Amino acid sequence: MKSRFLFVLLLTVSSLTTCRTARVTDAYAAYPTYNGPDLGLTFIKGQARLRVWAPTAEKLQLKLYAEGTGGAPVAEYAMQKSGGGTWVYTLPAQPAGRFYVVQATIKGKQMAEVPDPYVHAVGLNGQRGALLDPAAVNPPNWTDDLRPRLKQPTDLVIGEAHIRDLTMHPQSGVRHQGKFLGVAEADTRGPAGVKTGLDHLTELGITHLHLLPTNDFASIDESRLAENLYNWGYDPLHYSVPEGSFATNPADPAARIREMKQLVRNLHRNGLRLVLDVVYNHTAEAGRSSFEQLVPGYYYRHTPDGGYSNASACGNEVASERPMVRKLIVESVAYWAREYHADGFRFDLMGVLDLRTMRAVRVALDQIDHSILMYGEGWAAGASPLPEAERALKANIGKLDRVAAFSDELRDGVKGHFARRTEPGFASGQPGLEESVKFGIVAATQHPQLDYSKVNYSKGPWAASPQQTINYVACHDDQVLWDKLAASNPAASEADRMRMDLLSNTIVFTSQGVPFLPIGDEFLRSKGGSHNSFNEPDAINQIDWSRKTRYARVYEFYRQLIALRRAHPAFRLPTQELVQRHLEFLPNLPATTIGYRLKDYAGGDTWDTIVVLFNGNRQPARLPIPAARYSVVLAEDQINPAGLRQIEGVGETMTIEVPASSALILVK
Repeated sequence: MKSRFLFVLLLTVSSLTTCRTARVTDAYAAYPTYNGPDLGLTFIKGQARLRVWAPTAEKLQLKLYAEGTGGAPVAEYAMQKSGGGTWVYTLPAQPAGRFYVVQATIKGKQMAEVPDPYVHAVGLNGQRGALLDPAAVNPPNWTDDLRPRLKQPTDLVIGEAHIRDLTMHPQSGVRHQGKFLGVAEADTRGPAGVKTGLDHLTELGITHLHLLPTNDFASIDESRLAENLYNWGYDPLHYSVPEGSFATNPADPAARIREMKQLVRNLHRNGLRLVLDVVYNHTAEAGRSSFEQLVPGYYYRHTPDGGYSNASACGNEVASERPMVRKLIVESVAYWAREYHADGFRFDLMGVLDLRTMRAVRVALDQIDHSILMYGEGWAAGASPLPEAERALKANIGKLDRVAAFSDELRDGVKGHFARRTEPGFASGQPGLEESVKFGIVAATQHPQLDYSKVNYSKGPWAASPQQTINYVACHDDQVLWDKLAASNPAASEADRMRMDLLSNTIVFTSQGVPFLPIGDEFLRSKGGSHNSFNEPDAINQIDWSRKTRYARVYEFYRQLIALRRAHPAFRLPTQELVQRHLEFLPNLPATTIGYRLKDYAGGDTWDTIVVLFNGNRQPARLPIPAARYSVVLAEDQINPAGLRQIEGVGETMTIEVPASSALILVK
């Protein structure tokens, strides 16, 4: 759940309320719908035609401007009513202006000028659409761009970053700081020559870069970029336009399009896929949005008194279940995949969106590339009038095909509760969280050895396969892992907290499912204790590359840990059945310890049996394991697939000591 959001009180809905809500829904259901593929601005042989859905409008005016802001219209046209509640106008071959807006008249009232909801190019601050075909501003060799090969979803390793965080530090070595082009730069170096930016990502070994919102958002004034304003971007203005503050010239509609495509192209050339963080659950300032100015009420869910319902805790929630809202979301996602070659999508507060819409998105993406990733937050930030059974919540993930959700069970089991900052987790000695951690180890699937009644949140499996579970202990929300460990273990030394840190992500990267890491955590990133840095300055949010030098040993451990996972399919089994067959938890272990083995060459691994042991206690633990001759491949902060040392036992069981706050991996 987004920590930047305020939680809302659950609403009690009476039978009278239900009737009132039904009447409103029925009224919207009577609106005509349009099924064609040409909503928004389309180009045929260079000539632009605009089609806008506005079924309740009495008239719709199209206005052209010379610039993206300011000035008076240079031309004005009455759009013509067409089928399915749409209005259409074909512009002259050489239109008088470069930018456009539409203005509806509804019930005799002239509404505000807005770009249409399908706008793909805009001027400064997104105030006006641009008469520009995005396909006409491709970077060199764009048509040759190919997605890096991906065999199966559980092979993924996701690294999360914000464009500014990755590039803004004075010692980043990045020339285009805070820009799409900055993330696209190669050969950037930081203190002591460490690799930064793009080169760091490839060196680390992730497969997917998850970027916080890159679509046009409202919180940054693009005319004041010299002030270095910062925001995560979870306040969408236009769903299908790149954010202007990340472009070298936000007033130039072509710059943001071309430069974002250059970013994608360079990631692909370096073997990385791109995940876009998309926010379809709400919009910024609903009342002023193009949604409300063109079709009042339709795009949002409402409370019985007519106000905006607020499951997003951002002032409104989008009514994804309505046909024309669903169509917009599906076509927007498909547009990013088709036009920008995006390889995956992370849905913010996915639990606000309805299941049918998520299924329709999956179908649309499969028509482009079956390997495109979909995952999101399987929860909402408050109550919604749409029933839980119809929403893309964790509990309903099993009803979706190849859509994943984050496991907050593992997250809070390992590090402690996300909001109760002083509360420790399994990795720092808190007992009673073993089943929650094991829940993540089996990727939220059904496993006969789990006692689901003892899991912290879900009391049963919610994933149908490991690929539906994103395992993590930290993300942009809440405290970063290093700060959380400091807050929950104030008396611990830095060395002790370092052991807890390594244990935490060793659990993540040896668990089944898909591992997720906020970039910078691999060298103990800190935000100075901030738990909600969504609009705090770069000084708080930027990745400090000097820490990569300072904590070089920690970084090397993370790099090797990722390599270990990628080299051994036993850690990334693709089906629930294979997890049940090959993953066996060890019995009779003391509190705050977990042990399991991956047996019988799991997943076709070259290793016969892998024994994984976790000791969350603040002192060493002696654990019974099946007796055999083993090679130790991971111990505390060391990894060597060829073996750090050999151990051997006789009989049925043997006892091995696992140091405090650490993991041990043995191979037979």
